Amino acid sequence: MQTEKKDIRALTKEQLRDFFTANGDKAFRGNQVYEWLWQKRAHSFEDMTNVSKETRAMLEANFVINHIKVDTMQRSSDGTVKNAVRLHDDLIVESVLIPTETRTTACVSSQVGCSLDCNFCATATLKRMRNLNPDEIYDQVAAIDNESRLYHGHPLSNIVFMGMGEPLMNYPNVMKAIEKITSPEGLGMSPKRITVSTSGISKMIKKMADDEVKFKLAVSLHSAVEEIRNEIMPFTKNFPLTDLREALEYWYKKTKSKVTYEYVVWRGINDDKRSIDALVKFCKYVPCKVNLIEYNPIDDGMFQQASEQAVQNYITALEHHNIIVKVRRSRGKDIDAACGQLANKS
Repeated sequence: MQTEKKDIRALTKEQLRDFFTANGDKAFRGNQVYEWLWQKRAHSFEDMTNVSKETRAMLEANFVINHIKVDTMQRSSDGTVKNAVRLHDDLIVESVLIPTETRTTACVSSQVGCSLDCNFCATATLKRMRNLNPDEIYDQVAAIDNESRLYHGHPLSNIVFMGMGEPLMNYPNVMKAIEKITSPEGLGMSPKRITVSTSGISKMIKKMADDEVKFKLAVSLHSAVEEIRNEIMPFTKNFPLTDLREALEYWYKKTKSKVTYEYVVWRGINDDKRSIDALVKFCKYVPCKVNLIEYNPIDDGMFQQASEQAVQNYITALEHHNIIVKVRRSRGKDIDAACGQLANKS
């Protein structure tokens, strides 16, 4: 019975070097192959043109490269690009390229589906099938970097983990992917240009602080009133605001890095003075900024974008208390390309 070949990108550089010495070749061959896999983004062993045919045949006999495929790509009139990404086991995730005048941002997925149950989120209607591997996360970023160069004339400048899935529920693989993305042997991006967005997994926020990560943290908050938060994001009953506050205070104490709160204002849910006052109070615990996000309704149900006046009431209150606030308008509406937590159904 034939054993399934291992994905070569699961090997470290040292393991690759060991493989070649064990097979009678020079250790430096492992360095060459490693460079092809990550920095040069080879999709197949045939791409490795400075490696002999015999060596490529040996690699083919022992390994596979489970590279993602961009199954369909949609381009919006505003320059946004949405990728439906097919994985080696035929599962699909989504990633999005979001351009502005000064930069391009990749919004990437970390899981197939999601294990959380946020009622406003399209991805939450899909059960979590599995975690993405580090190379699958890396490939999404590399594909969007290529699209940024092709369509906008410059490399990718920022990455947000706001696509499908909860990144902190796939922490080891997300960390390994970021290590590769930021390595000079990978994409060489600055960790300060990467933001990991969580729905508020308190103990993992503390772990990130202990691990002394250099990337930025965003929290999908959406309400600082406990019962409202529990209603729209039922899983948060296990992660109360008191725990989240403590974790964020710990985060800031260890990292001195501001927190970004992602916050949607919905009509009849959190568009009242009580909700505004609660957010202002929560923002005073640690240095932060607030992104008020325009919502793409999933259907005609309870979650509908609040009025412009309600959003303005938030802005006025936050600015009055010297809290930085920005309004994030939805991008790629003509191709349905909001990032994962807030996306329409495909």
